[in-house]
Amino acid sequence: MEKEMKYHHVGIPTSAKLGDEIHLKHLKIYVSGYGKNPYGVEWMRYEDDAPYPPLVRTVPHVAFEVDDLAEMIKGKNVIIEPNSPSPGVMVAFIEDNGAPIEFLQIDRSVAGEGV
Repeated sequence: MEKEMKYHHVGIPTSAKLGDEIHLKHLKIYVSGYGKNPYGVEWMRYEDDAPYPPLVRTVPHVAFEVDDLAEMIKGKNVIIEPNSPSPGVMVAFIEDNGAPIEFLQIDRSVAGEGV
């Protein structure tokens, strides 16, 4: 049975400081465009010591919203373990054929608007 996925965003690593970026201090990352860009584009700027694989820090990723994060990553090459970047949101990254893929499980009764 196919697992359901819904396109959420594409993430593009950048070294540029963008005007609307938000610092997620606990994740050592700056994000821009998340939940605001009409095309679902997010830019990420990482702190030098951010604990993410080079693949995620340098290659754009596509992100999908899923109903069951644990089921979606089962048996996959997980490169970022499930974690919560914000209330009501759980994410994990896998590597597929050299590309980073992000999955998000969102509890919309808890998550902020624009997630």
